[in-house]
Amino acid sequence: MIGEKLLPERLMATISGFFGILAALLVTIGLYGVISYTVVRPTNEIGVRMALGANERDVMTMVMREAAALLVVGLAVGTLLALGAARIAGSMLFGLRPHDPVTFSAALATLPAVALVASYIPGRRATKVDPMVALRYE
Repeated sequence: MIGEKLLPERLMATISGFFGILAALLVTIGLYGVISYTVVRPTNEIGVRMALGANERDVMTMVMREAAALLVVGLAVGTLLALGAARIAGSMLFGLRPHDPVTFSAALATLPAVALVASYIPGRRATKVDPMVALRYE
């Protein structure tokens, strides 16, 4: 009888967990897309830098610095928005605190790791670009 009474709550928790995982996957894909776009966009600049003697490390440093700037701004804005949304949603949470430090810590640890991988792959690709091809790229 107790199991039947808790069935709707379990179903809602399962559905919420699924959508949480789906949201994390979409954030990962979106972050990779944005960083990949920001690396492809200055292809001419990368070509000029490499033609003037920049090595792979310099290009990777440029890419990672830009990704880090995006990450810092995104984490700051996202944390503020999440804290505000948690305060609003606090009345709907039963037995949970709206400002769960474990959840925020997990998000703040996962997103930089995703950003590191998402910026390393396009950055590595950018270091392999032939300067002449990059200069002709429009």
